[in-house]
Amino acid sequence: MTTAPATKTEGRRLTGRLGPIGIVFMVVAAAAPLTVIGGNMPLAMGLGNGAGAPVGFAIASLVLLVFSVGFVTMTPHVPEAGAFFSYVTLGLGERVGKGIAVVALIAYTAIQVGIYGYIGWAISDTVEFYSGPAIPWPVYSFVVLAIVAVLGYRHINLSAKVLGVALALEIGIVVLLDVVMVAKPGPAGITFASFDPGVFTQGTIGIAILFALTGFIGFEATAVFRDEARDPERTIPRATYAAVILIGAFYTLTVWAFVVAIGPDHVTAVAEQTLAGNGNMLLDTTDATLGRVGRDVVNVLLLTSLFACVLSFHNVIARYQFVLSRKGLLPARLGRVHDSHESPAFSSVVQTITAAIIVGVLAVLGIDPLVGVFGSMAGVATVGMVLLMLTTSIAVLVFFLRRRELAAGRSWQTRIAPAVAVAGLLASMWLVLSNFTLVTGGSFTLSAILAAIPFAGLVVGALVWRPSRSAASRKLDGPDGLDGLDG
Repeated sequence: MTTAPATKTEGRRLTGRLGPIGIVFMVVAAAAPLTVIGGNMPLAMGLGNGAGAPVGFAIASLVLLVFSVGFVTMTPHVPEAGAFFSYVTLGLGERVGKGIAVVALIAYTAIQVGIYGYIGWAISDTVEFYSGPAIPWPVYSFVVLAIVAVLGYRHINLSAKVLGVALALEIGIVVLLDVVMVAKPGPAGITFASFDPGVFTQGTIGIAILFALTGFIGFEATAVFRDEARDPERTIPRATYAAVILIGAFYTLTVWAFVVAIGPDHVTAVAEQTLAGNGNMLLDTTDATLGRVGRDVVNVLLLTSLFACVLSFHNVIARYQFVLSRKGLLPARLGRVHDSHESPAFSSVVQTITAAIIVGVLAVLGIDPLVGVFGSMAGVATVGMVLLMLTTSIAVLVFFLRRRELAAGRSWQTRIAPAVAVAGLLASMWLVLSNFTLVTGGSFTLSAILAAIPFAGLVVGALVWRPSRSAASRKLDGPDGLDGLDG
């Protein structure tokens, strides 16, 4: 693989014709609905508040929807595809923006590595279930990594098509499963006990909210695809709202449907059995509902869901690196566009190498792919994501307070909603940190170290990371920069 010469590519931007539907496919695929139902749902129920888990997903959805109001309102004033980095830089200045750039890279890399561990385990488990050979999970992870590398190297439209097909099948089977579970309910019949305060306040609702938030990681990546959108100022807001609403409704309704199918009195025990490795909540319930054929189909689509998720995060990270390179925060070569594929090809290659090294180290150390790799990395990513959204909401508030003429007549979008989002995200951060040992399954010391990584990234990025000399001398009002940065 080769990239085009620097003389042809350094000044070029990424291009594409993605509409709201295409971007929503990319973002919802990153959220990996079937993966969340198979992995996060049992964790939310077994470690959290049992039958009340649907409320945790609903609360997380509401927090992110309110966050999206300020995020979308500021979008027309952010002329580059850097998502949180760009918003925070414009609102709080370059120094904080650089810190947030590091946090974003940490969060996305962590969840991607976690998914590589999960998919390696899932493929190995599936092969053995059908009497195949016992092959170590890292082998499968590296095969998937190689396929992702090829797709990520090429134009974004190819990835969008692959993700679109996988996502359509994934959502289709879960909707069918939901309908059948509600049509043929469990021993308690069609019940709304999940939404009874006496039920959803039992156990730890914070755990349910935590794993619900993890399931949304990547939704804000709508802004990362700005340069490849057909009409960014209209496409990005529509895609952001659509992604949050679709993901939130899908999670909440599906988790409730599983409570209906299993019964509110039994769902916690079933989830705990899954976590203990003595069953599979998703596949066993599917078997009882749709039969063996249905179980087999869901099993295959769970694998495609994981693949779609890891491919989507690969594309997001490659574009983050691309934008940061254009800002002089990473080596210039990462900011080149491939002459034929019109993709951030070199950035994609670097991302592949980074993921391969981390997965390789974890494999050599013999880390368990689910609890050790997926659980811990998902925890780091969740802390990072809440920190990113919290800082972004503060940036939105500051941005419009400094530019009152832009906020005139829009108090809800520019002040109230961002302030409510800050409060909700602060509460979410407290819930995440106070229950972090349950997420990692490790000691307090290990959990504290993992939880501190995103905060350390913020500090290091703000204090140590400096633009390159060429970037510092470049005027930041062209197509690759921000006009009027604060700070």
